[in-house]
Amino acid sequence: MFFILSKLLNFLISPFYWLLFFIAMSLFGKNAIRKKRFAIISICWLVFFTNPFIIHKLTLAWQQPRKVLAQNENYSSGIVLAGFISFNYKDNQGYYGQAADRFIQALRLYKLGHIKKIVITGGSGSIWRQQYKEADFVKEQFLKQGIPAQDIIKKKKKKNTFENAVYTKKILDSLKIPQPYLLITSALHMKRSLQAFSKAGMNCVPYPANFIALDNPPTFASVLMPAASAFTGWDLLLKEVIGLWVYKFTGKA
Repeated sequence: MFFILSKLLNFLISPFYWLLFFIAMSLFGKNAIRKKRFAIISICWLVFFTNPFIIHKLTLAWQQPRKVLAQNENYSSGIVLAGFISFNYKDNQGYYGQAADRFIQALRLYKLGHIKKIVITGGSGSIWRQQYKEADFVKEQFLKQGIPAQDIIKKKKKKNTFENAVYTKKILDSLKIPQPYLLITSALHMKRSLQAFSKAGMNCVPYPANFIALDNPPTFASVLMPAASAFTGWDLLLKEVIGLWVYKFTGKA
């Protein structure tokens, strides 16, 4: 139920869908004064939420800072949070998504000797198609890159970050793999992940990947030119901010 409600919440907090609502009210409302007010709200909403400079700065502030490991800084395991594979249901094939840097960084860290084992977390992120398990696909890709099977730990039963944390702890405790662990996920997702894993009783060191905002000097276009892609940035940021609040409210962080 929590999983389904979280998916519904992602829809309700999207600024783009609220924009559509405001536009619809300005066009089809019965009261002329309210229609005018909704038209003004729509314009202001559009200007604010399509400004790439605003969402860039907020994303930059929320992201976990880059982590540089010392040459002799090693960990028993690197925990890779899934969520970077999409499945084509017709050919039953997985495809790397935007957050595939999680996979790249885990592979690099293993090859450099910073982590001794790779723990893959993630079941199906779909409400309806539960047969597709990302962890299975990701393990197969690590094997193809030369990682020994005994150094890959796969778990695929849970659906959200907190459930992943709880179940991962059970597995690692049963295997007597000592803490601390290196937690590998997207920089934007790290705050919620780190607090969820900490709540589950795990000592994790954050290793962020997939930085979607970089601290580069702003350009004229990024400050003044609207961009439809900014809506996607808002969806990603609000999902993490509100998700962390919900986790705290429900005792999951």
